Amino acid sequence: MTTTIARINRIGTANPPFEVHDAFVRFVASGLPDARSRHVFERMAARSGIARRYSFLEPLTLDDGTVTDVEGFYGTGSWPSTGQRMTRYERDAPKLALDAIAALGGDIGSQGITHLIVASCTGFMAPGLDQTIIARAGLNPGVERTVVGFMGCYAAVTALRSAHHIIRSEPEARVLVVTVELCTIHFQRSGNLASLLAMLLFGDGAAAALVTSDGGGIALQDFRSAAIPGTADAITWGIGDQGFDMHLGGEVPTRIAKALAAESARNDDGGLLRGSAVDDFTLFAVHAGGRTVLDAVEHGLGLGADALAPSRAVLHDSGNMSSSTLMFILARMLAGQARGPGLALAFGPGMAAESFRFMLED
Repeated sequence: MTTTIARINRIGTANPPFEVHDAFVRFVASGLPDARSRHVFERMAARSGIARRYSFLEPLTLDDGTVTDVEGFYGTGSWPSTGQRMTRYERDAPKLALDAIAALGGDIGSQGITHLIVASCTGFMAPGLDQTIIARAGLNPGVERTVVGFMGCYAAVTALRSAHHIIRSEPEARVLVVTVELCTIHFQRSGNLASLLAMLLFGDGAAAALVTSDGGGIALQDFRSAAIPGTADAITWGIGDQGFDMHLGGEVPTRIAKALAAESARNDDGGLLRGSAVDDFTLFAVHAGGRTVLDAVEHGLGLGADALAPSRAVLHDSGNMSSSTLMFILARMLAGQARGPGLALAFGPGMAAESFRFMLED
């Protein structure tokens, strides 16, 4: 019996209009209490591999040198409550999602979309972002909707896995997968250097993918999840009174490297590599959680220096956009010249890894 293959035919991506990375670095450096802390932060910022991050918040430098934003969202007084941040999410998330959908090309409302899957972990709204997208994009109101919420950086894999299962059970389905993240509405006032370095990574972005059984694009193969024992507290994402508070433990890269080295040595059908050798893969789509995370994957799997070039390029150009990051990497691969078998990996709270194998076709 022939098995239907789900393929990502096209991916559209979008960032907000304002570049904020340099302004954030200057804001943090000016607020640190001593020269040593400023030196460490600036050195780590220079080594981050990030040149640009984007937001709907336009940076503003006041006459006294204070760095804020044009609307005063992060002003000199009290910073916004979680409710105020959710109001911004409700205003800006649909706009960014629609920009990504527009980047797919054509009128999405006339392309026979039967299912919509939306992944986002940086905001909540009701009616939901899924319903708002349907109304504003002109989709059939009867489209089947699925929302993947608060899973973090690996949520794109979960969304694509859901699309994969839908296509395999309904070969005529046409699935629109949308990831939307507004990470910059969750910056925190902090004097903790580790927290500030974690915030340094994140920017905003959205991606939209059309997944069908049509030929051409990225053929999705098997999906697999794994958790690293004893790491439940390494990556956390909590809801506080002043936004969502991200914690990234300093041990994360080391634990990833060790876990992947063990997977590579194990190399049986039950592991992330599915019994394949690393050399069996031409392409590696690895979530750009940060430079040290990419270094850990490279070292753990024994990859060549250029194997993670698409991931490093996305990190450089847009930062870590949580669930949207992997979609940006896949979009870059679709637009490139390389073809062949690939492995996708993303890490997030748990600490867990989500993965899938794929074939990038002509």
